[in-house]
Amino acid sequence: MLQITETIALGDDEITWAFSRSGGPGGQNVNKVASKAQLSWFLDGTAAIAEPVKARLKNAHPSCLTQEGYFLITSQESRDQGRNKEICLEKLAEYLQSALTPPKKRFATKPTKSSKRRRVADKRQNADRKENRKPGSWD
Repeated sequence: MLQITETIALGDDEITWAFSRSGGPGGQNVNKVASKAQLSWFLDGTAAIAEPVKARLKNAHPSCLTQEGYFLITSQESRDQGRNKEICLEKLAEYLQSALTPPKKRFATKPTKSSKRRRVADKRQNADRKENRKPGSWD
């Protein structure tokens, strides 16, 4: 069971695992041991999290989603299959933690008077610089 918060937990029956051979360091061991871990979680069918959290998770990590509604996380960072499973679970918990907090509502701010003055002064300076490039009469 993966405990996200006090109220949210994912059961072991919701998460499925697949293992395959991994690239990277490991020498000849890489050719023999399936150490790459792939976590598969049916996001659309879970009742553990609310719909707004699901939507935020989908928007934040669209590359982890399949068309069938599964959320996939892979890890091949370690030579050990057990450690790669732990890394996948840590990533999933981190993604869910970030999706649980709703984004702050943005509100428009007005530019300050000094920033308006600076902007106009920069525009005037740029216009003068370009004006001086024009060929003129020396009379």
